[in-house]
Amino acid sequence: MLEFETLYKFLDLAGTFAFAISGAVAAKQRGLDMFGIFAVAFTVACGGGIIRDLCIGAIPPVGLSDWRYLVTAMLAALMTMGLHALVERLHQPVLLFDALGLSLFAVSGAHKALLYGHNTEVAILLGMTTAVGGGVLRDVLLNRIPVIFQKEIYASAALVGTIVVVAGEYFRWPDTVVSLTAIALCFILRFLALRYHWNLPVFRDKETAND
Repeated sequence: MLEFETLYKFLDLAGTFAFAISGAVAAKQRGLDMFGIFAVAFTVACGGGIIRDLCIGAIPPVGLSDWRYLVTAMLAALMTMGLHALVERLHQPVLLFDALGLSLFAVSGAHKALLYGHNTEVAILLGMTTAVGGGVLRDVLLNRIPVIFQKEIYASAALVGTIVVVAGEYFRWPDTVVSLTAIALCFILRFLALRYHWNLPVFRDKETAND
């Protein structure tokens, strides 16, 4: 049990770090000041987890009560500002770290819902909420259309990761193997969708399509 809790905490903090970087980079690209960068980084990193904890009754949310989440998000923001030239050398840095955070949070969110005794449906939905919630808040704060409302494969990738987690719980597969597999599948699906421009179908009115 201790090993499982350690793995879960690592995944949660790793996801926090990855999402905080994506938030800080996006905020810097929008020209926000230092406070704005810190605020967006923390919101992206902990927003989805806070929503999840409120839904499952984990009060106060760990993103607010555990100092490690705030420190992790702030360190990621400072690293992004201090080493911005290095981060910018990565190909599409926001999308890269966002995909990593998506994968880690989908897995940790589903795990936590199961840990609190909720059923498969709740675990899948809250795993997805944990994964995409911070990104939605980031896009709203930066006045952008949230990625999950567009044609990109984003929430669908998180869905795949959460399904693997609940399947592993049902069949009693080793937690470490299940978690790593779920993270890998979610990240690979999101990465390939970006690389090869895989998209979900978009339905438009004929008049709009002809404009």
